Amino acid sequence: MQEYVVLVDADDNPIGLMEKMEAHIKAELHRAFSIFIFNTKGEMLLQQRAFSKYHTPGLWTNTCCSHPRHEESYEDAAERRLKEEMGMCCELKEAFYFTYKADVNQGLIEHEIDHVFIGITDDTPIINADEVASWKYETMENVRHDINVNPQNYTAWFKIAFEEVLKHYNE
Repeated sequence: MQEYVVLVDADDNPIGLMEKMEAHIKAELHRAFSIFIFNTKGEMLLQQRAFSKYHTPGLWTNTCCSHPRHEESYEDAAERRLKEEMGMCCELKEAFYFTYKADVNQGLIEHEIDHVFIGITDDTPIINADEVASWKYETMENVRHDINVNPQNYTAWFKIAFEEVLKHYNE
């Protein structure tokens, strides 16, 4: 089954649909979202992307990320994917969004308007092994240190969003 992404202009207005892989080959701007879950100790839930993923396999990243479907709200998409990837449900609040363009190797470019959601729960993930290889809760200090020492172990969008997420989490 082919998956499609919602193409958008710079103001996040939908302008069409494109098959996901084609959009990443052509570096077309499209909608995306990222979810950052924290536990009540203030630790961030990271996921290691499955080694079978078509780009950035095995890299560490935020709790969950994906693309909304055609005519699906960001909020509904975030709740759907958090359940599908991590087997979790919690209240999610949109914190901010950003636009980025990054080469993710294998001839693929992520060019996304990425809406960022933050949630708090102490639930234990029940991961979907097709999407997630592993997970862990980490302190912000440990994550920041490891990004600085081992940036190659993290996804581009995670490194871009990390500091801004901390500002919104601490509000």
